[in-house]
Amino acid sequence: MRQYASQAESSAYVGAGWYANLDELRKLTAKLINAESSEIALVKNTSEGIATVARGLTWRPGDRIVTTAIEYPANIYPWMDVAKREGVELIMIGEEADPHGRRHVALDKILEAAAHPRTRLVALSHVQFASGQRLDIARIGQFCRKREVLFCCDAIQSLGILPVDVQAMNIDFLAADGHKWLLGPEGAGVFFIRRDLLDIIHPPQIGWANVINAQDYGTYDFTFRPDAARYESGTPNIPGFLALKASMELLMSVGIDTITSRIKSLTDRLENGLIEKGYAVISPRQNVDWSGSIAFISPTHDLAQLARRLRKDLRIELALREGRLRCSPHFYNTEAQIDHLIDVLPGH
Repeated sequence: MRQYASQAESSAYVGAGWYANLDELRKLTAKLINAESSEIALVKNTSEGIATVARGLTWRPGDRIVTTAIEYPANIYPWMDVAKREGVELIMIGEEADPHGRRHVALDKILEAAAHPRTRLVALSHVQFASGQRLDIARIGQFCRKREVLFCCDAIQSLGILPVDVQAMNIDFLAADGHKWLLGPEGAGVFFIRRDLLDIIHPPQIGWANVINAQDYGTYDFTFRPDAARYESGTPNIPGFLALKASMELLMSVGIDTITSRIKSLTDRLENGLIEKGYAVISPRQNVDWSGSIAFISPTHDLAQLARRLRKDLRIELALREGRLRCSPHFYNTEAQIDHLIDVLPGH
């Protein structure tokens, strides 16, 4: 981003060549999720990617969309809009608590809802933002593919730290912004659409860039591009995508498997420390359920006040989500930092 700003300041666009980097970013994204670069569109954020599916698909009255009742709003409001406008039924599966107080959405209930003959699409987050539960996306995707149910995945809470393979997981659509685990800036995200579904998702926003020969400005040819870039309607966020490309290169040079292992070690350490300190960890942590986020609660402390004190006085950033504190260490965090957080948290 500094290079972009410096070049823009000194030479405007003369000799810049920034647009070639966008093709490289599509290739990097495709490699990250085991897709083809022609299946990648560059979007503003997760919301735009999900809304592209919601607005672009032709719905029939009586269609059903299955999701959960604890999704981040980016993966709820587009479907609520469809339900209101198109007479579609929105099914939202609620969160449950196991005997140990861990919160989760039951996989069997998702699959039961997906099996309904009118279910058209299942829309789920790979990792839930408030509980840190990682859903068994591969099993859900396989279930949906066998029944010809479309599967849309919000991957903002997993992409960059957990393996994501759209082919092995049978994902039809995937969206993620770059500003979380991908370590990029806000306003620069990615959207995947399976190539053979391009013709059923009409671009919901039309501009100069959706079409073939887009830079032949004086010749009007309203023919969409043959790849996922047909969902890019206008001038892109060049500095944001340059930064996202750089951060993806960094992550992939370390290796996603290495990052996954590192984060599992850090979050296990955090979980054990929180429990010893008297906090209740509500995130599932068994088998495929665990993720890079640990959510916890306290029976005695004001969590909002605690989060403010940690940020202001100690420069420790925890997120307050749905009455829970969420800690999300990345691979560059250290064991000493995890131990320091545990030490400064008030006991019970």
